[in-house]
Amino acid sequence: MNVIFLGPPGAGKGTIAAKIKDQYSLLHLSTGDMLRSEIAEGTELGKLAKQFMDEGKLVSDDIIIGMVANKLKSTNGGILFDGFPRTVEQARALSEIAEIDAVIELKTTEDVVVGRICSRRMCRSCGAVHNTKWLEGRETCPDCDGELYIRDDDNEETVKKRFRVYEEQTAPLIDYYKDKGVLTTFDANEDIDVLAGKIGQVLEK
Repeated sequence: MNVIFLGPPGAGKGTIAAKIKDQYSLLHLSTGDMLRSEIAEGTELGKLAKQFMDEGKLVSDDIIIGMVANKLKSTNGGILFDGFPRTVEQARALSEIAEIDAVIELKTTEDVVVGRICSRRMCRSCGAVHNTKWLEGRETCPDCDGELYIRDDDNEETVKKRFRVYEEQTAPLIDYYKDKGVLTTFDANEDIDVLAGKIGQVLEK
């Protein structure tokens, strides 16, 4: 089973994916995580991607599609695509190398996205994502005691730009997958556990 999560940055795609992937034996494929790994390693791909990401723009199709194709070749089971595809062109390219069984849209507003992302803290050691609301002033990771940091693109101006980019370039995917009969839309502001349960019901159909 191959599943796609659609939604703007900060909609909770990664959080929900973490709850769903083990239950259905899916590989959580986050292009964002892969890109950040390339950036951290200082590869040529990473340098190119960083220029796009720092400006709040979508990374070019050829970079993303090549990376995803390589990942698909090394994976035997189902995949949960998080952050890919982002354009109809990417969706068409993906359909040539993988069959998509379900597309989950997580719908939310710009205000909610800005609030979530601007209060987000990342762990340098284990990669966990935390929110200042739950950290209660703590300056290290609750999971591993690692250093917490704010991503360069987690500021209000860039977040708003990323949301607009999503609306303009990714939103047409909604119609694309709706026409294929595989799309289900959910309110991303619901309780995480409730939301995961509802998504699970869709995947079990």
